[in-house]
Amino acid sequence: MDGFILPVTQYVFSGDVSIAYQVMGDGASDIIMVPGLVSHVEFMHESPGYTTFLRRLSTFARVITFDKRGQGLSDRISGAPSLEERVDDVRAVMDAVGSKNASVIGFSEGGSMSAVFAATYPERVSKLLIFGGFATAASLTDDIEERIARRVKFWGTGESFKILCPSQAMNPNAIERAAKFERLSASPGAIKAASILNCQIDVRPILSSIQSPTLVLHRRGDRQVPIEAGRSLARQIPNAKIIEYDGEDHLFWSGDVEALLGDIEVFITGHRESTSPDLERVLATVLFTDIVDSTRTAAAMGDQTWRRLLDSHDQLAKQIVEKHRGNLVKTTGDGILATFDGPGRAVRCALAFGAAANQIGLSLRAGLHTGEIEMRGVDIGGIAVHAAARVMAQSQPSEVLVSRVVTDLVAGAGLKFEERGSHELKGLPGRWDLFAASI
Repeated sequence: MDGFILPVTQYVFSGDVSIAYQVMGDGASDIIMVPGLVSHVEFMHESPGYTTFLRRLSTFARVITFDKRGQGLSDRISGAPSLEERVDDVRAVMDAVGSKNASVIGFSEGGSMSAVFAATYPERVSKLLIFGGFATAASLTDDIEERIARRVKFWGTGESFKILCPSQAMNPNAIERAAKFERLSASPGAIKAASILNCQIDVRPILSSIQSPTLVLHRRGDRQVPIEAGRSLARQIPNAKIIEYDGEDHLFWSGDVEALLGDIEVFITGHRESTSPDLERVLATVLFTDIVDSTRTAAAMGDQTWRRLLDSHDQLAKQIVEKHRGNLVKTTGDGILATFDGPGRAVRCALAFGAAANQIGLSLRAGLHTGEIEMRGVDIGGIAVHAAARVMAQSQPSEVLVSRVVTDLVAGAGLKFEERGSHELKGLPGRWDLFAASI
């Protein structure tokens, strides 16, 4: 059973402003992740690949993330914070976690902020890494005012995601998730104020004073921050090294990240571990469903009628899993296997699917478990998959059964659970407490 739990959000005062932060891992050194234009330390874990990226870093370091003032879970403020105030937020978070010295990784606008921090506090920055960064906003586009106007007009719709992450631009679930992320991170007025302030960013005068070893990382096809902005940044920092990658995504956790993670590890630790095993394992909630008495029902109906009913079942599964932002891994003949990055949505999906199937004359049983799964191309494997299947096998007709870890993770989500006793699950160690879910 996977014991990983998402990090807890904590707060520290930076002046009189509360700054939200999270800590992951307990490595020998520290990494401070400085966010870009907007962030939300909790909801960003909903974005596929983000948590896996941080977990990979946490195998060799303690990883600290935070929301800048005015964003996400940090205090809202009037107007936009100055670069100096945002730099103070980095220092406050480091002090809160007892970090005297850290590798600082700045993303996008956070790269400029990180450069100022490194120049101001050289004794606190062991390594400086900048991904998708720039020295001056003037290097990004000739139509800054038009870009800001469009960003504000469509803020909260996920429109900006099509530029930030072209590889997912045709994925409606990804756009919907990005839209929610925008709304949770900042209001249209706040994003306008921050964007106008960012237009004034020009850290070129301080770049020559950076003493920390520096690595600039940039994708050649980046549509948000052109590659030349990264190259120019690297040229102006003494002895900085730049590594360029294929791809168009501006988000560091999207696209092909294996080489990126390896280069970060080498720069910080001096060596590279094999990254494949970590990148192929992710935390997920696994759902198995099964049609009750399918063989007997098929025999009673006849092949053609049963086939049409199964087609309706599969179509319902696809629609309902997509609605709950899940991944339909496969149909199993008389059931489905699906994964979700949120256990609450997984349980609600199972309940909704059972109700919909009942309306077309099918009774389902369902089982869910949250744990680490292995990505095997389009299929999945691992103990968590076996556990979900064994939980389903204990389920009664029209029942959604979950393991205790699922109930623990969805506390306060408005779901109800009834105890179904402690069970031995075939092939799995120990006894498992199971619960029937309802709304």
